[in-house]
Amino acid sequence: MLFDTWYASLGNLKRVRDYGWHWLTRLKSNRLVNPDGEGNIPLSQAKIPPEGRVVHLKGYGFIKVFRTVSENGDGQYWATDDLQMDEASREDLESQGWRIEVYHRGIKQCCGIERAQVRKAVAQKNHFLYALRAFLRLEIHKLRTGNSWYEAKVSIIREAIRAYLGNPTYSLTPTA
Repeated sequence: MLFDTWYASLGNLKRVRDYGWHWLTRLKSNRLVNPDGEGNIPLSQAKIPPEGRVVHLKGYGFIKVFRTVSENGDGQYWATDDLQMDEASREDLESQGWRIEVYHRGIKQCCGIERAQVRKAVAQKNHFLYALRAFLRLEIHKLRTGNSWYEAKVSIIREAIRAYLGNPTYSLTPTA
């Protein structure tokens, strides 16, 4: 199971373990680990080699931690309960996770999935399903034309404005 730092609480990690699933997530640098049996230290102070290191996460148990450095120099700590995982497998899973992040950003920004101003469950469900349908249509359009979701959204809005200005439904009277 791959999830964001936001969900990496001890309770969630233990729940996933109780289901018998393996997990991969990023941990914040202040999480306490015991790398050498001599006491807990913040993750940022632990020496993590490129191939990763098995450490004891306070309150959880043994995990394997990898440290990555992004292009802008920011360090991230990836952790898993799969002690046999190697860096190549972690990179592959990170890549899959990135594609999920891109999908979530696209469905939020292009289809407004989080903007449902309704309270009833059936209305929320309908909004969610219509947003998902709109996103799938944008994805099909992207595959057919090569235009991004954002280009498609702008062209739809631009054409709607052009059509309205050509034949306005409402005429505003000048006030000056």
